[in-house]
Amino acid sequence: MTRRKITFLRPTYASDAAGRALSIVRIATGVVFFTHPIVKLLGFPAGAQPGKVPLISLFGAAGMIELIGGLLLIVGLFTQPIAFLLSGEMAVAYFIVHAPQSALPQLNGGEVAILYCFVFLCLSIAGPGPWSVDALRTRTKG
Repeated sequence: MTRRKITFLRPTYASDAAGRALSIVRIATGVVFFTHPIVKLLGFPAGAQPGKVPLISLFGAAGMIELIGGLLLIVGLFTQPIAFLLSGEMAVAYFIVHAPQSALPQLNGGEVAILYCFVFLCLSIAGPGPWSVDALRTRTKG
């Protein structure tokens, strides 16, 4: 039995379709996730929660992490470490913001944070997919 070595930023995909699907999931998740820092840092759209927050605050720091992380995720640059960081941020967000309200995600509004946490965790393991700057960088190096 041979063990497959996990390589950082050099994922192998079972098929071309799986790699493309992974890229699509990464891009779509990044675009939707990118709306969160827009609300926190710019207050757009008006009325969205939590609204514009002070930059020097816990929510402001989260907004900056989400802004930079979301952009890097969309283009697929440093995908694995960024996705790991964002996964941790979403876990912390769930336990700080949502879990104190109720034990059930359906009651505390934390379903999205949980989903982001696990999608980002999967991306941190699986890699960015072939449609990414990371894949381009590894092709030009090799």
